[in-house]
Amino acid sequence: MRRVLRIGHRGAAGYAAENTLAAIRKGIALGVDFIEVDVRCTADGVLVILHDETVNRTTNGKGRVDRLSLRELKKLNAGNDESIPTLEEVLNVVRGKAGLMVELKITGAARQAVEAVREAEFGGPVIYASFLHEELAHVRASDPAAPLMVLFGRLPRTPVACAIASGSSHVGLRHDTATPALVDTFHQAGLRVFVYTADALDDIRHAVSLAVDGIISNFPDRIARP
Repeated sequence: MRRVLRIGHRGAAGYAAENTLAAIRKGIALGVDFIEVDVRCTADGVLVILHDETVNRTTNGKGRVDRLSLRELKKLNAGNDESIPTLEEVLNVVRGKAGLMVELKITGAARQAVEAVREAEFGGPVIYASFLHEELAHVRASDPAAPLMVLFGRLPRTPVACAIASGSSHVGLRHDTATPALVDTFHQAGLRVFVYTADALDDIRHAVSLAVDGIISNFPDRIARP
């Protein structure tokens, strides 16, 4: 069996509150290759780890992330008394233990995210991912050597051409849109293929059978090691 990279989705969100330090530490304990987190920006310009535009679903608070200060966000309970972490805090926890996949959820955060990684002297592999393909160009301008992952929900007519045009080295596909032919075409173009978010064992086994390079999962320990 070929080795497929294990990527812990929002830390290891199947076991702890998503995008919290508890979930990230759980993912590390499970032996992931990468921790995937979502990055947004507060009203006072701090990069924080949260998936949604608002804090409503994942905390005991309400409001848009970009209209709340870091101080206000830190008062919220993000699950089991965990707080919303900053990107800086995540970098410090993950450094030396796993790689990091930084999904940029908003425009205008790319340069700041790259600078945060530099300042943290992270050292390990970092992949910058986004559905906002133009944001990846800003990452490339800030760090010409950075691995980029273009994320696709619904596939465009020419997904390989779109991925190449974005300057990406990696492609992220919904696990239920990946096919043997598509994965092979990406590989022939020199692109690595990851799928998201595969949790059920059948879905994970199917992804492995497609010869993908990595699987993003809330239960990364379900991804078998060779």
